[in-house]
Amino acid sequence: MKITDLLSRKKLTLSFEVFPPKTDSSFDSVKRATEEISKLRPLFMSVTYGAGGGTSKYTLEIAKSIKEKNGVPTVAHLTCVSSTRETVRERIADIRAAGIQNIMALRGDLTPDLADSDRSAWPYRHAIDLIRELKEEGDDLCIGAACYPEVHPESASQREDIMHLKEKVDAGASFLTTQMFFDNNLLYNFLYKIREAGITAPVIPGIMPITRENQVERAIKLSGSFMPRRFISMVDKFGSSPAAMMQAGVAYATDQIIDLFANGITNVHVYTMNKPEVASQIMANLSDILDK
Repeated sequence: MKITDLLSRKKLTLSFEVFPPKTDSSFDSVKRATEEISKLRPLFMSVTYGAGGGTSKYTLEIAKSIKEKNGVPTVAHLTCVSSTRETVRERIADIRAAGIQNIMALRGDLTPDLADSDRSAWPYRHAIDLIRELKEEGDDLCIGAACYPEVHPESASQREDIMHLKEKVDAGASFLTTQMFFDNNLLYNFLYKIREAGITAPVIPGIMPITRENQVERAIKLSGSFMPRRFISMVDKFGSSPAAMMQAGVAYATDQIIDLFANGITNVHVYTMNKPEVASQIMANLSDILDK
């Protein structure tokens, strides 16, 4: 089922993101974890692609397993950075063959070996190039794109960032998923600005439960996220205790989600980091809030 059809139901729901293994030896354990998460029956699940496509060979296998074993609609991430048109078309064909209707179209991270290379001849330099190609393939695929409540690290300003986001929607992206954020006011401000710019596609907020102290530095590196004072205080107080940090991080994420629901958001996408215990605790915290 297409994500846009699922979102049109306007129920209070969660969706989850998982990622493929980084090595062949960890495939079985990652597959088990993702299947455990899918048993929680989220609205849908997305499966990431990996920097430079490094873990791409398992993305489709895990997405297909989630869909077939537990009947959870899936979104397969697809990145295009440095890829050939032939490779991308093969991947699109494989996604279709697996019966998956939803693709998150992304440029992908510029790994160190790609950052300094000549990109002028690449067929896909930005996500919009992939979105256009997917749209040309037909209307059977539901295309998602990423957005940044603060600002994309490579954008000169939020105004420029929103302009490029509108171009992606106009090119064929039918839903948007945000990068992680830790202050809901940033999202509300962002939503106001993109609606003013004429972007009407549904926006799914992405929430990252920080359950280990060392995740903070990575979160800042990935998205440049603003850390509110109360979040920093939480990490300072509980970061040295794994059990306390797990409980506090889940509580903080739950509080963010409740506030989002209370302010008109109907679906929140949780970056689970392949942790069934985190996904299940958040689900339990919202057991009487989520629409069954």
